[in-house]
Amino acid sequence: MKILCVIESLEAGGAQRQLVGLASQFKSLGHEVNFLTYYDNPFYTSILESQGIEVNLIESRTYLGRVVKIRSFIRKGGYDSVLAFLETPSFICEIAGLPFRKWKLIVGERNANPKMLKAKKMKIFRFFHFFADEVVANSLVNIEMVKKVMPILPKNKFHVIYNMIDSNEWKPIKEPTRNVDSLFLEILVAGRHVPQKNLLGLIEALNLLPRKERDKIRIKWYGDKITPPYYDSTYVESLDLINKYDLNNIIKFYPATLKIKEKIQNSDVVGLFSIHEGFPNIVCEGMACGKPIIASTVSDIPLIIENPYLLFDPTDHQSIANVLSRIVNMGKQELKSIGGENRKIAIEKFDPINISNKYLKLLSNEKKLN
Repeated sequence: MKILCVIESLEAGGAQRQLVGLASQFKSLGHEVNFLTYYDNPFYTSILESQGIEVNLIESRTYLGRVVKIRSFIRKGGYDSVLAFLETPSFICEIAGLPFRKWKLIVGERNANPKMLKAKKMKIFRFFHFFADEVVANSLVNIEMVKKVMPILPKNKFHVIYNMIDSNEWKPIKEPTRNVDSLFLEILVAGRHVPQKNLLGLIEALNLLPRKERDKIRIKWYGDKITPPYYDSTYVESLDLINKYDLNNIIKFYPATLKIKEKIQNSDVVGLFSIHEGFPNIVCEGMACGKPIIASTVSDIPLIIENPYLLFDPTDHQSIANVLSRIVNMGKQELKSIGGENRKIAIEKFDPINISNKYLKLLSNEKKLN
């Protein structure tokens, strides 16, 4: 089967990481796989090229020009199936199939943004799901949002497929490089510096902790654009707030890295503080590596994490602070036990063979008539 994977760019994002992983799985099973992007941000490009997966970049100064070029590329490509992730790439691929197409089209909802319930543009994008064969999301919450926005879409078009994670690769290590007997609890966070990821909310929560608890915490946040140009003002505002609250020793920022697995393995806890998410890779990866997870009650996380006392309301600074206080006062053995249970869940829920087979089944089924 000849498969085209379409996404905005290959930046260091969760949707990108999952699509790259799926492409790698498809390639290993003997399928011909190509990538198509339209922004030049090649964070994952080297991984794809090392596996012989061609990456095509289509650039245009205008939105209309981009749509026309991508439509032409897809229609001339002779693809059996197209798999698009994220809102705009999905919309463009749906347009590319009009008025008719010969290929199977799967579109992926990857960010359960509550704005879609009100924003006219986002609702229009979901209307065009009529012209896809299948709509996949990595959380039930995301699917329910789309159904609410566009209730006239056929229910059999929707599918929930969780993120995949190779538990043979993402696993605990016996000898961490950092001192596990350190007096500090190291919490790893990975995400862009944008309002959705709730960096400012985390800082406010840290400031609510008693000094003796706060001083036991060390947060390492990995994300791109920690030098100009920034995504927006979030990162600069966070630096000002950190200085104001004297948290410079508590929270440190590092660039996005392809070696995030090693960083997770050498941390004590993985944290997610987002206001909304599809289903975050960092949670899957942290669980597979046998780490306790502290996280927002967003997406399907409350359905996956079996420790509700480690979940918080991301809009409530005190709720976040309470969970930080709880985790920092846990003993090493309790943390290890929670991490062990998380790994068992990850092995069951995020198996890469099972998940890639679910996608391949959708990609290979006879094209539906729209």
